[in-house]
Amino acid sequence: MTVDTDYKSITDHLHASSLTGRALREVAMQLLDSLDGFDWSGIYALHGDTLHLDAYVGAATDHTKIPVGRGVCGTAVAEDKNQVVDDVRNLSNYLACSLSTRSEIVVLIRQGDTVLGQIDIDGHTVGRFGPAEEKFLEEVAAILADRWA
Repeated sequence: MTVDTDYKSITDHLHASSLTGRALREVAMQLLDSLDGFDWSGIYALHGDTLHLDAYVGAATDHTKIPVGRGVCGTAVAEDKNQVVDDVRNLSNYLACSLSTRSEIVVLIRQGDTVLGQIDIDGHTVGRFGPAEEKFLEEVAAILADRWA
């Protein structure tokens, strides 16, 4: 199986699912966790000016609430754009969840112009995430946004 096949398999599975809300988000994170190099997969839901940890797969984190503007996750909301970080060690405002994390991608989940939350993926390899992963996660985010409630 190739990466593109794995990505398509996951989006097909999510499209076919009858789940909604948190149950669908939990399944999505389990599926993402099955991908090579997706070493922590989570969703943060935006409530006001704070991101709250929602569904996730991976080690527990102390970062269950993140203010908008702080760290990679908070920056994504503050700048209203996805974040792809090749090496988190080069960031001055990085919130370390794991000493093993080297790369991170954050993709916003939107309904129209409203940000509902974000998908946050950590990898243990420098440069793990790129345009293909961003496009794929945008597809996952669109499915989750359609069935957010």
